[in-house]
Amino acid sequence: MTDEKLQKVLARSGLGSRREMERWIMEGRVFVNDEKASLGDRIKLSDQVRVDNKLIDIEKQKEQGPRVILYNKPVGEVCSRKDPEGRPTVFEKLPKLSGGRWVSVGRLDINTSGLLLFTNDGELANRLMHPSTGVDREYAVRVHGEVTDDILEKLKKGVLLEDGMAKFSDVQHFDGSGRNQWFHVVLMEGRNREVRRLWESQELEVSRLKRVRYGCIFMPKSVSAGQWVELSQKELNDLTDLAGLPRQKIKSKTPKQLASDKRVQRRAKPIAGKQVGRRGSRGPSS
Repeated sequence: MTDEKLQKVLARSGLGSRREMERWIMEGRVFVNDEKASLGDRIKLSDQVRVDNKLIDIEKQKEQGPRVILYNKPVGEVCSRKDPEGRPTVFEKLPKLSGGRWVSVGRLDINTSGLLLFTNDGELANRLMHPSTGVDREYAVRVHGEVTDDILEKLKKGVLLEDGMAKFSDVQHFDGSGRNQWFHVVLMEGRNREVRRLWESQELEVSRLKRVRYGCIFMPKSVSAGQWVELSQKELNDLTDLAGLPRQKIKSKTPKQLASDKRVQRRAKPIAGKQVGRRGSRGPSS
């Protein structure tokens, strides 16, 4: 294997972005072969790398290759790895990795359901989340209250929230009338509770909220709440193109990995929610 930059290898292992890894190296948190690493170091698979005194299995991560899974988050799960209140987390139902760790591409609050992407490639995750990449997110939202054309125009032009201006890049009515309607809205960023806060700024209540698309990836009908599916090579290619990164080939899974994935899927049970509309559908999501 050709030598690779240390920060690139660490980012690919799911620890964070290249910029974060550069900062860790400069802070003296990274050691290569028991020597403090320096920015610009290049390493081989045979090198021993430690971060905060924890050994990073870079060879196993490289052998495993890139993986991206789509998870249909139910209402009631949190996006933390561990929750001090003991609530279920989205990570509990994911397949085990033999090297590296799952990194979530964005978050959803406990009362929001729908599409979450996870990858073992930290650089890909961070590029997909970074505002400069311009990846849009689409949500199905049920709104209580009288929604006028003037309100929709305000939401598309921009509303001043406590953390700055915010807006929907697109709002489409889908179903319902009167004071109980479904809309599909699109955001170009992922600020905390932004969809809910935009509607609340117009004195409207959001009663249901589900993410149905992240960039080029839509929620498939076959994935029910609390279940996950691995993305195909074409879908991975589309994501890496969107992130502006080189394409990577998905490695074939070992029989042990396949068996482990099946066990996780059989064990996973949803907390709440029903199946969503077909891939690419603009229908309301439950």
